[in-house]
Amino acid sequence: LLGIRHIVLAVNKIDLVDFSQERFEAIRRDYEAFAASLGFRSIVAIPLSARFGDNVIAPSANMPWYGGPSLLGHLETVNVDDDLAGKPFRFPVQFVSRPHLNFRGFQGQVASGRIAVGDTVAVAKSGVTTRIKRIVTMAHDGTDCDLEEARDGQSVTLVLADEVDCSRGDILSTATERPSAADQFGCDIIWLSEHPLFAGRSYLLRTETQSINATITEIKASIDINTFVHIATKSISINEIGKCNISTQQRLVFDTYEENRATGSFVLIDRISNETVAAGLIRHPLRRAENIHWQALDIDRIARARQKKQQATVFWFTGLSGSGKSTIANFVEKRMHLEGRHTFILDGDNVRHGLNRDLGFTEADRVENIRRVAEVAKLMADAGLIVLVSFISPFRAEREMARQVIGPNEFVEIYVDTPFDECARRDPKGLYKKAFAGQLKNFTGIDSPYQPPLNPEIHLQTVQHSIEELVQQVYEYFEMHNGI
Repeated sequence: LLGIRHIVLAVNKIDLVDFSQERFEAIRRDYEAFAASLGFRSIVAIPLSARFGDNVIAPSANMPWYGGPSLLGHLETVNVDDDLAGKPFRFPVQFVSRPHLNFRGFQGQVASGRIAVGDTVAVAKSGVTTRIKRIVTMAHDGTDCDLEEARDGQSVTLVLADEVDCSRGDILSTATERPSAADQFGCDIIWLSEHPLFAGRSYLLRTETQSINATITEIKASIDINTFVHIATKSISINEIGKCNISTQQRLVFDTYEENRATGSFVLIDRISNETVAAGLIRHPLRRAENIHWQALDIDRIARARQKKQQATVFWFTGLSGSGKSTIANFVEKRMHLEGRHTFILDGDNVRHGLNRDLGFTEADRVENIRRVAEVAKLMADAGLIVLVSFISPFRAEREMARQVIGPNEFVEIYVDTPFDECARRDPKGLYKKAFAGQLKNFTGIDSPYQPPLNPEIHLQTVQHSIEELVQQVYEYFEMHNGI
């Protein structure tokens, strides 16, 4: 999975079987049969006795039948860099130096291949081609010096013959062998977080030079590391390996991991905790990423909202079941409607009767529930509407995802803060009674967690205030920030 191609089969404790060649050969044959389908380039079997030092540093006199290298001798001489041999030129741009005296350099490290002055290169994102004018590096005395060529592993500054649009995160490549550029791709994920991975969650995807928003759009399977069987699943837990599809907010430039490890790998970062939650290996771009393109439209969100004499906004009400989200949202909409505002309410229960009727209440389904609603709310905001979303939306990650989808300037998080005991006392739909009796599983606040907002735009404390005061609090924010 990680691209390791050279294996040392260290058969230790050979002294316990009297340095038996037959036993060693049987183990070697069994391992080679097991590994036949795994694509290793070399498997070197070495009989060892670590306790007595046999074949660890020097050849052992106890095994005259073995004529291979010692373990240390082999590790010192095996070539593990041959995977880069013959690879096309790849230069991830890490920094663009400021132009001065006709010098504008693109700095980075050659990930693979070689390049020489005069060679033609392409800017991966735009496809524009140009030539290498200079290759600059630093001499031992700290001064700049020019090179005729640069190879993989060298850190250099490339000066191009033409003024081209190229920035940090782009890749310079050969004109004839270019990397892929797509916003959707299939990958293998090694999950590192204690919190499981669910489809629909968004993260920060980071490569050597790029950092962009990304969403896990599909979990296709997990991989059993003992049998290599693919198992259908909706989540990936810590230390598990999953096959997934990812969508990025912008086009990512990459090679597949098999073609180039340096440009085919990434990590995922949780935007809230800044935790590195996964390592990823890109396997292939998705075909639909090449066939689907944004259609440019002349009338945008701002124009549609101005026609309605308002500013498109999504008010996202979150809180426990029974906290009063739907009641407050309904009163706010009634007031806006009387004033001639163009509004729409997306209520959790109502949406589950139609758009999300196929979803349950597992954590995976809750993630997908919020993802769909966020996309619908975004479309309604694009139509210029004021959208009031009333959903428990228990997880901070999903609410942050919704903020990113809709747009930080149009998203207003409203925390309807009602104590659990008060929500259970109200129990307007009889759900708490069922949950306490064990008749309702995955109920938020009982056997499924609720993560309250840390910094909501509006914090409504329902126990201390009347419904009129709570509506007024929302409306004052609206008039201050959004009223036209």
